[in-house]
Amino acid sequence: MEILKCLFCGKEIKGRSDKKFCDVHCKSTYHYRRALAEAPRFYNKVDNQLKRNRRILKSFNKAGKATVRAQVLQDQGFNSKFFTHYWKNHKGDVYLFVYEYGFLRKKENNIEKYILIQWQDYMD
Repeated sequence: MEILKCLFCGKEIKGRSDKKFCDVHCKSTYHYRRALAEAPRFYNKVDNQLKRNRRILKSFNKAGKATVRAQVLQDQGFNSKFFTHYWKNHKGDVYLFVYEYGFLRKKENNIEKYILIQWQDYMD
């Protein structure tokens, strides 16, 4: 009979013949390190940027509406190319949203700014 060794630590495995790891810790650590070694997947990059954008918009929009210089948001890691949906108001302005937080890029006195808003029920 062949002696099975843990794929992570190399210890002898006892139990079922199809086991690959000696315990849950070795299994978890093996898969975690393997995932770190692989190139980040496109999905993860997009999801991480959306989460970052939402966190940034939320932190600058405490009252439901705010105006912030574009450079301030970009310095925090905000990327306006990543958004979840959009809403067009009656004036024709298109607000891009990251979940419930929206932004509209405006230029005032040659300074790029974002008008930040929160999603409202009437926007459906």
